[in-house]
Amino acid sequence: MMTFENNLQIGQGIYTIKEMAHILRQPYHTVRHWVNTYWDGKLGEAYGASYSWRTDGSQAVSFHTLVEFYLLMLLGEAGVPPRRVLLAHQELRQWQDTPFPFASRTVLNSLRTDGKQIYFELPGGDIIALDGSRQLNMDFVRIFFQKLDFDQQELASSFWPLGKDKTVVIDPERKFGHPLVADHNIYPETLFQHHLAGDPIPYIAHVYQLSEQQVADALEFCQAA
Repeated sequence: MMTFENNLQIGQGIYTIKEMAHILRQPYHTVRHWVNTYWDGKLGEAYGASYSWRTDGSQAVSFHTLVEFYLLMLLGEAGVPPRRVLLAHQELRQWQDTPFPFASRTVLNSLRTDGKQIYFELPGGDIIALDGSRQLNMDFVRIFFQKLDFDQQELASSFWPLGKDKTVVIDPERKFGHPLVADHNIYPETLFQHHLAGDPIPYIAHVYQLSEQQVADALEFCQAA
């Protein structure tokens, strides 16, 4: 089976199952199950393609698949069964003509849910059930939407896991999409290791020429993960 990443290029990001679990703050076995059962399994079979690929002996996905997994996690926390998420994904993929509809600004801005079903609000205000019903409310997706930047094609281009009021960003065009301190190529884990060694925040900030807030945000990201 071919993959959606057969023509993988720099700027798409590369995330192993372990890295995905770290970023999404989910157990490794849960993320691995999602990849193999839902994306590569049910969705991959429906599309005749795989969302993951093998690199250096590890299974990995792109930035857009990572973003879609985050939405799957939020929908699951809201009570929406995975099978309904997959049905919505399949319908939206046909409408939007993209293998990554859950990474689309248009889709994220128009999704609704009542905790059981998923709906899509049309420009005129009409609501279409993506699995057969009707009704709405999806404030948590609005919050997710605010954690993303989008490119000219309306697809997610960067992800701020703690929100844009914090300074940790995931940008697939920088360092292969590894989490970084915004406006710098410094890994949060690097600062976290200093912290674990007993170095105080003001000292770490001075050494790396960062603000104390940037250091604190990096530590928060690592501690939460």
